[in-house]
Amino acid sequence: MKKVFAILSIVAIFSFGSTMTAVAQDSTATAQTTAVADSAVSDSTQVTEEGAVAVEEGGMHKGLKQKFIEGGAGWMAPIAFCLIVGLALCIERILYLSLSSTSTKKLLNSIDETWEKGGVTAAMEVCRNTRGPVASIFYQGLSRYDEGIDVVEKTVASYGGVQLGLLEKNLSWISLFITLSPSLGFLGTVVGMIQAFDKIQQVGDISATIVAGGMKVALLTTVFGLIVAMILQVFFNYILTLIESLTTDMEDSSISLLDIIVKHTKK
Repeated sequence: MKKVFAILSIVAIFSFGSTMTAVAQDSTATAQTTAVADSAVSDSTQVTEEGAVAVEEGGMHKGLKQKFIEGGAGWMAPIAFCLIVGLALCIERILYLSLSSTSTKKLLNSIDETWEKGGVTAAMEVCRNTRGPVASIFYQGLSRYDEGIDVVEKTVASYGGVQLGLLEKNLSWISLFITLSPSLGFLGTVVGMIQAFDKIQQVGDISATIVAGGMKVALLTTVFGLIVAMILQVFFNYILTLIESLTTDMEDSSISLLDIIVKHTKK
């Protein structure tokens, strides 16, 4: 399941990357289209109908790209940056956590059997050849075996905190992008409304055609900001679930390791 989720995440990144490339390629044509639309504000209903037809003909991909461009590069680019960097950090964490998971039951059995044959040095070698934070904690604990069980217990607890910090690396940045993306959207909303009222003040008349452009930018930036935040939040919660699972596994297996050490100490 973890591998499937990681693969889907990478596919999502590449799909969004191709969308952004297409947006960049069409930037010149879009600028011309925007200029024409601004000069024909009175025909906003017709433009809306044509946009709907374009979405139907080009599909969701083309419609999403069109709405992204209509939102304005000044506001959409930072939101897209939050999505791209946030997803990159999420995928990095998912891959790291997936590779960090090991079969602790199998590792404990291997340590116990190896200790019977070759002593604590052989058990340490098993931990050294096993990837993951659990094996690293075991190695640090076994390396203090000669200093007594109390020292081993303190070492395991201390190094467990170090490994937990490594598991939670970059989570603060992901949380920042989750908070920042809707904030940028709301900021674009406020600016769009200000532009709409400025037009009303300049013209001296309240008309839907006058304020439509500013309100459209306002709504699009809000929508895209919220979408980015929701996508990153799903990944963030999944990462927290992986970390919680690994943390529980580390705590349970550390107790089992101490039991193994006590057993061999009494022999």
